[in-house]
Amino acid sequence: MDYFKESLLLHKRLKGKIRINPKMDVRTKDDLSLVYSPGVAEPCMEIHRNPEKVWDYTIKSNTVAIVSDGSAVLGLGNIGAAASIPVMEGKAMLFKRFAGIDAFPICLDTQDTDKIVETVRLIAPVFGGINLEDISAPRSFEIETRLQDLGIPVFHDDQHGTAIVVLAALINACKVVDKKIEDLKVVINGAGAAGIAIARLLRCVDNSDPNVCIPVKEIVVCDSKGIIHKEREHLNYAKKEVLKYTNPNNIRGTLQDAMIGADVFIGVSLGNLITAKDVQTMASNAIIFGLANPIPEIMPEEAFKGGAAIVGTGRSDLPNQVNNVLGFPGIFRGALDAKAKKITAKMKLDAAYAIAKCVENPRKEMIIPPTLNEHVAWRVAEAVKKAALYDNV
Repeated sequence: MDYFKESLLLHKRLKGKIRINPKMDVRTKDDLSLVYSPGVAEPCMEIHRNPEKVWDYTIKSNTVAIVSDGSAVLGLGNIGAAASIPVMEGKAMLFKRFAGIDAFPICLDTQDTDKIVETVRLIAPVFGGINLEDISAPRSFEIETRLQDLGIPVFHDDQHGTAIVVLAALINACKVVDKKIEDLKVVINGAGAAGIAIARLLRCVDNSDPNVCIPVKEIVVCDSKGIIHKEREHLNYAKKEVLKYTNPNNIRGTLQDAMIGADVFIGVSLGNLITAKDVQTMASNAIIFGLANPIPEIMPEEAFKGGAAIVGTGRSDLPNQVNNVLGFPGIFRGALDAKAKKITAKMKLDAAYAIAKCVENPRKEMIIPPTLNEHVAWRVAEAVKKAALYDNV
């Protein structure tokens, strides 16, 4: 099937993939009087007297805003707000399909950080959570950080959703190759939102409790110019910050230099960047996650040719798809059910382990559950809700 051609025809025929449906039919004057004037005045006044009642009387308890400025859409780059709508509609469908959550695209025609923050604050009363999506780094870090006092979960899925699912896949991959998380040397190629979030999660930057999080031994992060090291000039603040917990030996050089002796390669960058020869320089039983879409950093057959033990990609037509859909529906479901005010480090970690546990017997071709597994979101939701109540957020 030509997915590009057929998708274009589908979108034109449907004219968008989501709609709003009422929860009851309005057929009589009594119906009208209950849902609108005069009856609607009473829930309005109840909320006015006690703002917390908004969770009981409105859609807030089950509604998420998918907020994007279109600056970093999939592998398409900065295509703008209008062009990002089909992706955000698709995201809304996945929220509903896997976790029963009503989500709506909010595509903002600005890439000004202050305006985005202000807009999210202004629309927040109607939503129970904010899913930031496809906003370019490093602005995405600042936007998410500045909105953490909003009183509802604000979660940049490109950062944390990706990191959570990567960790889940890595947990099970280690079982297959008989390696320990704490012994791993990891190379991450891509220092945007996803790459930096993966590094933070794997190094337990936000949770140093050894009973909760076990950090990998070492991470080296690379970008388009090679290894990020302390002497590099013109690093943005996010790349400077990442050096506090990565590249402990301050090595320099290319991506290929970084890969020598590494146990794990994680790519969140561009397609066809590494070859079988690069994989051959890695440690035995190497783990390769080439997550660039639609073309991975290395195709599975090329990685196996180089001696890789396990390969995952972001593609649904290949084994071991490392995809955010395994994370965000359940994460928001659990957070909404707990009425959490934010997403904590423990909630993220417990989500990763919940995803990993959905595969009872990991093997080379199955280290992570299929993206269409309907049970994953609910197991993640249960774990996240328990973590939220434990953290009392």
